[in-house]
Amino acid sequence: MSDSDADTLKNKKCVPCHGGVTALTADEAHGKLGLLEAGWQLVEDGKALKREFKFPDFYRAMSFVNAVAHLANAEDHHPDIECGWGYCRIRYQTHAIGGLHENDFICAAKIDNLPL
Repeated sequence: MSDSDADTLKNKKCVPCHGGVTALTADEAHGKLGLLEAGWQLVEDGKALKREFKFPDFYRAMSFVNAVAHLANAEDHHPDIECGWGYCRIRYQTHAIGGLHENDFICAAKIDNLPL
């Protein structure tokens, strides 16, 4: 992965996806996975993207969740978020197509850019 490839992804803007497009293939998803920070993984037979973040306390976990929520609102692309004391799990999937879209990777790259 080159820094410019990762920078390109995090500087893109999500585009509306209401279906009618094909989900990324497994090979395409694996290629985009290489543009993200370590920790992201393809799950559900490559139809979703997931990462768990650890924090020293509840407050920092919730601050991170709020930052992710702000980012998701700005991109109009929303993850499933599971959180509690000291952790946050983020899962992306473009539900309209039943798999992954470039939007999922754009948002993951933007999350990688958030301070932990």
